[in-house]
Amino acid sequence: MNKAITSTEILIPNVKDLTTWAVVACDQFTSEPEYWNALENMVGDKPSALRVTYPEIYLKDQPEKRIANINSTMQQYLQNGLFTTLEKGFVLTIRKTPFVEKRIGLVAAVDLDEYDYAVGARPLIRATEGTLKERIPPRLKIRKDAVMEFPHVMILIDDEKREIIEDLYNRRNTFKKIYSFTLNQGGGELEGYFIPESEPVLEKFNNLLNEKRLTEKYGFNDKFLMAVGDGNHSLATAKAHWDNVKKDLKEGENHPAKYALAEIVNIYDEGIYFEPIYRFINGIDREKFKKAFLAESGITCVYYDGEEIVKNGAELPESIEKTDQFIKKFIDEFGGEVDYVHGKENVEKLVKQDENSVAILFDKLEKGDLFRFVSNNGALPRKTFSMGEGVEKRYYLEGRKIR
Repeated sequence: MNKAITSTEILIPNVKDLTTWAVVACDQFTSEPEYWNALENMVGDKPSALRVTYPEIYLKDQPEKRIANINSTMQQYLQNGLFTTLEKGFVLTIRKTPFVEKRIGLVAAVDLDEYDYAVGARPLIRATEGTLKERIPPRLKIRKDAVMEFPHVMILIDDEKREIIEDLYNRRNTFKKIYSFTLNQGGGELEGYFIPESEPVLEKFNNLLNEKRLTEKYGFNDKFLMAVGDGNHSLATAKAHWDNVKKDLKEGENHPAKYALAEIVNIYDEGIYFEPIYRFINGIDREKFKKAFLAESGITCVYYDGEEIVKNGAELPESIEKTDQFIKKFIDEFGGEVDYVHGKENVEKLVKQDENSVAILFDKLEKGDLFRFVSNNGALPRKTFSMGEGVEKRYYLEGRKIR
């Protein structure tokens, strides 16, 4: 039996208003303060995951004070009995968004010893995109003293027969429904069911590692079970924290930090679709950037500064890698900032609002190619794709004790 996945005790907020509790992943809408201002006004002084997570738009806004407030609020929520603890098991999630009628997932604990983002590593759980080590320390400051985790990590499985999560969905009426509510800020609807069984579910995950199956799919017996779709840096942070914790443990001693809570989704789910992530560069001389970028070779994209210019060169993912290299070189020499934006309308709006900015838009990666590509070539360039639009990202809801 593989050790990558396990059932776990899960904390469900026992609050009157789950709509104001659940908030979107912290790495969304980082160039749109109006989104977070509206969320702040709506939440007010109600208990909310907004108070125990750190939206990245505020990373430069009194970080030490914010982290201290996050950790003290976690303690307060626990002491006030804010959560109902579910016995060991899983949570089946059913998400409706403005763009898809249904996306189903399974909230479970994953073993961080079975995950590695290092180049060339072949663990059971792998990164799909490049991981920047410098992005881990700020997140580690939050996790090292946190008593709970609230994940926005979404992990993909390659279950072409749809025998695991889909089977639970088909039997959902035999399980206890634990929540059903409307997500704020246009996030859609969310239902959750508690799944108490574990061994039958885990055995089906184990079947994905059949040697014949893997050889047929990837060309060799690659023990590749899961790919991180969203939240790779959050999972990398959880692993870094666990690596620090286990240094002080006795051999064989168990600790909750060994695991991280995540939502597992089948890549063949109709609610999963890949969207490109666009580059928004501001604080630059538009004409200087345009001249230099259009002279760059080996890139296929749409350049946008109020008008669209189609640029033809290499295919994905090489185009993205070369674009990011150019952007970094330009900013290092002339200044500016880069952000990663979901949605063509969003990035075009940002460019129209700022005459010292441009956008670079890519085509989308086909989701059916993901597992084979990562198996044979390793992780894609960072921010190659997004699973859906920003409002479709996982909302923080379920929690788990990590101390």
